[in-house]
Amino acid sequence: MDEPEQSPFKLNRGRVLILALGVLVIIIALSTALGGINAYQALREANAEATSTAPATTQ
Repeated sequence: MDEPEQSPFKLNRGRVLILALGVLVIIIALSTALGGINAYQALREANAEATSTAPATTQ
């Protein structure tokens, strides 16, 4: 009873897991490169401060 040879391109559980982990690493890397959550929070705080201290010069 010979086992059939697996194709090098056929997806099995191990390859799907490696693929999913690779996608997760790419998403984390892109998020870090774009500034992450800390930069977003700093941007929100700066925006709130800029809009709250705007001078009111209406006549």
